[in-house]
Amino acid sequence: MQKLSKKRNLKKKMNYKIVAKYIKDLKFEIPSTRAFFLLEKNISNYKIKIDIKSKQFKEKLIEVEITLSLDSIEKNVDKINTRIIYSALIEIEGDLSKKNLLEEIILIKVPTEIYPEIRNLFVFLFKKSGFDKIKIDENIDFRSLHEKRSFQ
Repeated sequence: MQKLSKKRNLKKKMNYKIVAKYIKDLKFEIPSTRAFFLLEKNISNYKIKIDIKSKQFKEKLIEVEITLSLDSIEKNVDKINTRIIYSALIEIEGDLSKKNLLEEIILIKVPTEIYPEIRNLFVFLFKKSGFDKIKIDENIDFRSLHEKRSFQ
């Protein structure tokens, strides 16, 4: 009788769980009537900007902040000022010294999971302000963004 041995995955896994998430900061400023009326015409002069930061809160708890903003490409114009900072508190299961796995969780997995919520909040604010035609990507490939940034 042959003994079959199972191969064990020797690579340590690192799992995470989002234990809390909230809007940390919200700014939605339309400074003038002129900016309001010019926004729809000048929306192509704005670009979406996403920033991700993290900091350790406790031993196995990390706060991940994702900032979504709409920034004007042009200077010296009446412009809107919009920004959402969305915070997720994640609990890590595994060895925190595995930097590449931790980086993947913080920069790819968590943002991918909570981006739809942030986007929906952003779109909601624009719609309630009279801008029904705002176009913000429904999905963002955070893995691709991370890889591009790593090569720079």
